[in-house]
Amino acid sequence: MFIFIFCISTVNSKELPLFQKVITIDPGHGGRDPGTRYGKLLEKDINLEISKVLQEKLEEEGAIVYLIRDKDIDFSKDTDYRKKRGDLKRRIDFIESKKSDIYLSIHLNWYNDYYYGGAEILYNNINKENKKLAEYLRESLIDDKIKTRDIKTTNLYLYSNTTVPGVLIECGFLSNSNDRYLLQTKKYQEKFSKAITSGVVSYFNN
Repeated sequence: MFIFIFCISTVNSKELPLFQKVITIDPGHGGRDPGTRYGKLLEKDINLEISKVLQEKLEEEGAIVYLIRDKDIDFSKDTDYRKKRGDLKRRIDFIESKKSDIYLSIHLNWYNDYYYGGAEILYNNINKENKKLAEYLRESLIDDKIKTRDIKTTNLYLYSNTTVPGVLIECGFLSNSNDRYLLQTKKYQEKFSKAITSGVVSYFNN
């Protein structure tokens, strides 16, 4: 009986679309670095909320998921001459140390014109897989009827120095009233995370 149950469990595990895929989630900012803000609403807090929901959705599909941070901290040290660069370098080291198949960096956008809204995926050409991942994620967001902007390239430090495939996901504009409302709701965080998870599954399937 034990052997039978073990075999069934093993088969079911291997049928999960992200079985044993290692995915690192980087909730942007944290600690002394709040990111962008709207009044008392801080980007770093929403980034972490969305990242934890995304972790759950990815694990449900069989992935091994690591959060670079699971609380309000940054990774700079008092000895760092450039605090932000030290923080980012240690995030890169974390991604690489976990032998990640991909990483997903979670952030929020801001623009002086409050009209601008929607999610946005950015990538760097350091790895040819980055653009493919960005395209699958964008397509999945659109399929789930989530307002999404065109994909773009970025030369920001973390993304131009990480050889592991990955992208920057701007989940919405904190400067846009509609985005700001949605980003704070559990329902939208769930919907957004499910769409990202579907995009990740599509990427690995193809």
